[in-house]
Amino acid sequence: MATSEVSTDTTGLRHDWSAGEIESIYTAPLLDLVYRAQTVHRTYHVPNEVQGCVLLNVKSGGCPEDCAYCPQSAHYSTGVNRYDLMNVDDALDAARHARNQGATRFCMGAAWRDAAEGEQFNRILDMVRGVRALGMEACCTLGMLTQAQADALAGAGLSAYNHNLDTSPEFYGQIITTRTYTERLDTIARVRRAGITVCCGGIIGMGEPRPARWGLLQQLASLNPHPESVPVNMLARVEGTPLGDLPAEDPLELVRTIGTARILMPGAFVRLSAGRMSLSPEAQALCFLAGANSVFLGEQLLTTPNPSADVDRRLFADLGLQLQEAPRA
Repeated sequence: MATSEVSTDTTGLRHDWSAGEIESIYTAPLLDLVYRAQTVHRTYHVPNEVQGCVLLNVKSGGCPEDCAYCPQSAHYSTGVNRYDLMNVDDALDAARHARNQGATRFCMGAAWRDAAEGEQFNRILDMVRGVRALGMEACCTLGMLTQAQADALAGAGLSAYNHNLDTSPEFYGQIITTRTYTERLDTIARVRRAGITVCCGGIIGMGEPRPARWGLLQQLASLNPHPESVPVNMLARVEGTPLGDLPAEDPLELVRTIGTARILMPGAFVRLSAGRMSLSPEAQALCFLAGANSVFLGEQLLTTPNPSADVDRRLFADLGLQLQEAPRA
């Protein structure tokens, strides 16, 4: 297959991976895992191309959820700057800046448990319309949605909705108590019914055992269709959160998670997301080799630091990676 050709065949995709099969993939000799993942990657995606995304925090802090990793939770004292939903013009100025950085997807996050109603939600709809008018993909992460909200976002042209599962059902209760796993799956189902693509992934490094990672991947791969976008986050430890004092996770565990996700969900964009500040260039190179084909650009990812544009520019040049020039149709 020529490097410019990618598979669009979905007939061979599986949604019935067993925990044992996933364990076998994840725990294979690392070089074997990476080779298999890269082979799958080249079948479904353009080699040496990554999508640049920018994530803007359009409403910060004060969230009533108790997610143990999140500095925006009202349950913890983390020093995060709190502000209400920003105006549309400021959000679109940020989107234009993101486009100038080479991003083709602009993501807007609001620290809500449930997406706001009324004027605030209408403001979000205007942001979505404005981002799409700039020729970019628009993604939102606003908490739980009603079906009417999901339908309205679809009508405004939303490309994708992010709603992460975070971890496996078995480990979930040790991280979050204010929202059930089923509620997360219900929001994902509403997004899918509205015709919006799904962005859904999780976090490693929260003190979870390896089987929790396999369980998360099994949940994601059982969704039919698979999520079009799978962000894989390394915990960004923040002082003041319950997980702020955890030891750093081995970066090779992130490589294994990304490689396994690529094999289980070959057509998805696997996004190397939070935690890149803790990764060496060599560790990031292994993540790309294992099938990651999207990164977040910009010096801040919601409330935590992210590599600068100059650092990313050097990394991409050293690895021969090109930013995707236009959103995938």
